[in-house]
Amino acid sequence: MGVSKERAAENRRAIVAAASRLFRERGVDGVGLTELMKEAGFTQGGFYNHFPSKDALVAEVVASAMIEGGEQFAKRQRLLRPAAVDALSHHIEFYLSSGHRDDIDGGCPVAGFAGDARRLRDDARSNYAAGVEAMIGMIEGLVTASGGDLRGERTLRERATRIYCEMAGALLLSRAVKDVAPALASELLETSRRGVSAVAPSARRRAAPRGRSPKSLRGR
Repeated sequence: MGVSKERAAENRRAIVAAASRLFRERGVDGVGLTELMKEAGFTQGGFYNHFPSKDALVAEVVASAMIEGGEQFAKRQRLLRPAAVDALSHHIEFYLSSGHRDDIDGGCPVAGFAGDARRLRDDARSNYAAGVEAMIGMIEGLVTASGGDLRGERTLRERATRIYCEMAGALLLSRAVKDVAPALASELLETSRRGVSAVAPSARRRAAPRGRSPKSLRGR
């Protein structure tokens, strides 16, 4: 008896989810198909029923991760609406928290795939670039809503781009040194958090709980 379309779609999603976790943790080249399919709960032979190649899987994983990252971003903003919280300041505190840094498989997908991006094929890199563009756009929306002045930048997009670049860079550096230099890892987050927050003043500003990760918002 053949597999139903619904079951096949569920199996494909399971493979993509497992690949997303493993690729972010160990890099695309560090994960073989045997391990990947075992993580997803299937045998290696079933892989080609869903994808023509590992490269095709990688492209879909990156695209899926970027979409999910945008959905998680939107979810956090919806949760803030009833409260008098400045969304930009809240996002900065969240993004540069130890909890977000440690949530590699569920955190910012742009940071999660940054190490692999330049080595991927064109379709996967295009999906990655679209994700970067989308993330900057979402930050630009928060900058616009914050109502602050441009503080030297020419446009709101320029300000949003600077904020996002500094946050993503600090996150990546903190992850890179955390296991061998935890004090430095914390310093990188805290220093960047203060610096980025300086361009997001708000009379209503209230810090987000430190250490909160995207996982804490799932299912709410």
